[in-house]
Amino acid sequence: MAQYDKADIERRMNGAVEALKGDLGGLRTGRANTSLLDPVVCEVYGAMMPLSQVATVSAPEPRMLSVQVWDKSNVSAVEKGITKANLGLNPMTDGQTVRLPMPDLTEERRKELAKLAGQYAENAKIAIRNVRRDGMEMLKADEKSKDISEDERKRLEDDVQKLTDKYVSEADDAAAKKEQEILTQ
Repeated sequence: MAQYDKADIERRMNGAVEALKGDLGGLRTGRANTSLLDPVVCEVYGAMMPLSQVATVSAPEPRMLSVQVWDKSNVSAVEKGITKANLGLNPMTDGQTVRLPMPDLTEERRKELAKLAGQYAENAKIAIRNVRRDGMEMLKADEKSKDISEDERKRLEDDVQKLTDKYVSEADDAAAKKEQEILTQ
């Protein structure tokens, strides 16, 4: 029974790049963007929940985010979650609404954010290389169980390496584009 599945390998590598793009979307570039709060989790009802499951996030103005908390008892938990996320935002509470004005980015903060974009890209590349390693191990197992020949294994390993190079390049491109966006605001 062959283990190697090229479609699965490609799907997992693509998933790593998509996750990276989501993470990069959450990095602040000076404009209010609701995806900025995607990584925020709040401790409510005795569990850690994503902000999107306890409140509605909107951007009523270009430099302001508004978080409408559904349950009044969760307002302070939402504030704590936003503060803990270390996004450089200062929550201001008004009833069940938490307002988040977007401060201007300092040069130092821009460099920090650009560095963070690089870290996100590195994590995505590590995930891609882990998928590559899994693929190579599956191919060796398939060869050992006589499902494929040595030549076939080598040819398929080249395919896996090409996929790896393609997705690592996509991750680098996405990070470089985001770093450029952050540094030239």
